[in-house]
Amino acid sequence: MATIRLTKDNLKETLKNNEIVFIDFWAQWCAPCRRFAPIFEEASENFENIVFGKVNTEEERELAGAFQIRSIPMLMAFRQEIPVFGQPGMLPKDSFEDLIHQVLELDMEDVHRQYNEQLAKQQGQ
Repeated sequence: MATIRLTKDNLKETLKNNEIVFIDFWAQWCAPCRRFAPIFEEASENFENIVFGKVNTEEERELAGAFQIRSIPMLMAFRQEIPVFGQPGMLPKDSFEDLIHQVLELDMEDVHRQYNEQLAKQQGQ
């Protein structure tokens, strides 16, 4: 599966309808973004059960603002609509593939428990 273009209009539906989504926030002028692009694209071909989406921060300023993107490239991973990873900077191919496997191997019962505990704390403040 090739990468898909994510926008404010299709992001929510993409997260809802897919088990795992990796998002690359990037811009055309960003040299590290351009170096990471083929790594991200290759992963999208090798892991067909995962959605790999790209957000052009120049075209999708509102979306980049909603995620508080301050540095690019910015890589985020979602599993069952829960953000499970977020880090600025380019990852080498081996590190990115290792991250993908870590996301695939997550104990989602534990992730949901921790996520709900955090939400409860935030609402109690």
